[in-house]
Amino acid sequence: MHMRCRKCGKKVYESGFCKEHFMEYLEKKVRYTIRKFSLLKKGDKVLVAASGGKDSTVLLYMLHKFGYGVEAVMVEPGIAGYTDKNLSALQSICSKYGIPLKVASFKGEYGYTLKEMLDVLKERHTPMSACAVCGVLRRQLISRAAKGFDAVATGHTMDDEAQAFLMNISRNDSAQALRGGPKSKGSGLATRVKPLYLLKERETTAYSKAMGFPVNYSRCPYSVGAYRKSFRDFLDTLEKKHPNVKDNIIAFYLHEYGGKKPKGTPNRCKICGEPSSGEICKACQILEHLKAY
Repeated sequence: MHMRCRKCGKKVYESGFCKEHFMEYLEKKVRYTIRKFSLLKKGDKVLVAASGGKDSTVLLYMLHKFGYGVEAVMVEPGIAGYTDKNLSALQSICSKYGIPLKVASFKGEYGYTLKEMLDVLKERHTPMSACAVCGVLRRQLISRAAKGFDAVATGHTMDDEAQAFLMNISRNDSAQALRGGPKSKGSGLATRVKPLYLLKERETTAYSKAMGFPVNYSRCPYSVGAYRKSFRDFLDTLEKKHPNVKDNIIAFYLHEYGGKKPKGTPNRCKICGEPSSGEICKACQILEHLKAY
């Protein structure tokens, strides 16, 4: 473990570097990720899916600093005391750096907050987890907002991707595993890119704090009982004893799955027209359940 900066000998802030050299290191790592996986090119119009949290805020700031034409979109599910604070923080960041921001709320787009949706689904005997509902509908609203953009950038880190890969293994879901990786493009969708793909979550946290971003570092209140939390806790515990475990999972994924793509062409949802694995996409299935009998 490095106690002194690899470059200057000052006290280590994170990843073996002092604060100044850590900031340089992390920005170079993101630039490297973009080049290595051909995520973006000069002149691209990029929509950043921003939550107001640390990862997407770091991503938004870096891409803006690197000179890409970025705009932000935040999907606001209406989680009182949480997403409203995140929106306020994101508005502050976008105002400071002159980044256009679009906001799409569940209440405004669908007529329900996330909690109201969960209550209605439970009443109608079609209960779903908060993360499942939120994730599906967030993707739909981001896809709508992405029209006219060359790419949609998300703040997924190495931690997120390692967790997702293990989750797909546990579900025997090879099709979903193939949709992972640092870059993906579905039929009729903007290219999805993950410039933070090779960064650890602790690194984005350290960068965000060093920049003084006014983000909320607490986790979503609905994540406490989420399926993903088990994998996050497992990997975090394992990495304390084996520091390279997440790096190794990602290296394995890229070697075994990196060049492969899902087979066939996705269907089009007969309700909304978006790509779907079945006749009706998951978003429209949820919205159908929410309609009055």
